[in-house]
Formats: sequence, C-alpha cells, structure tokens
Amino acid sequence: MLNSILLQVAGSNMSSLFLIVGMFVIMYFFMIRPQQKKQKEQQAYVDALKAGDKVVTIGGAHGTIVSVREKTVVVEVDASKGVRIVFLKTAISKDASSQLTAE
Repeated sequence: MLNSILLQVAGSNMSSLFLIVGMFVIMYFFMIRPQQKKQKEQQAYVDALKAGDKVVTIGGAHGTIVSVREKTVVVEVDASKGVRIVFLKTAISKDASSQLTAE
C-alpha cells in the first residue's frame, strides 16, 4: 500500500533516482574500488623495495636496485660498465626477476 502511494506521488522520478543510484553503485564496484586496490598494492610494493631487487621502470628501463633512499632508488642498468641511474620510487613499475632471468 505504501509503495503504491509513493509510486503515484513520485511517479517516474523515483525510478530514475533508483537508476542513477544503481549506476553509481556499479561504477564504484567495477571502476573505483579496483583502482584503489591496485594503487594500494603498488604503494606496498614500492615501500618494500630493497637493494638487489630486479625492477622495470615506467619508462621501460630494466635494472637492479643498488641502494634505496627516502624518495629515490639507484638502479644499475648495465652491470658490466657500472651504469647507475637515480629514479624516483614512484617510477618503479614492477618486479622483473622472472623477466630478466629469461633473457
């Protein structure tokens, strides 16, 4: 009885409100929440970096971490020539242990 009264009063406005709320719920669970989870995982990975880790930067440079500082890391990109580059920690994209050993 109450539902029929509300539907008569609100008409199509109530159904459009449910539709909009439903769209936001779907957007949250399929877009926003997974992105937040991915950011947390990436931050945890960056915080756990240590010397000796093999990494790939967001620019595609492969190397081994030589030292870790507060906001930067020193990455050795060519061990035979001793080429070392300083990167921000946020520029480290992923672990490359399995990729570098396969080459």
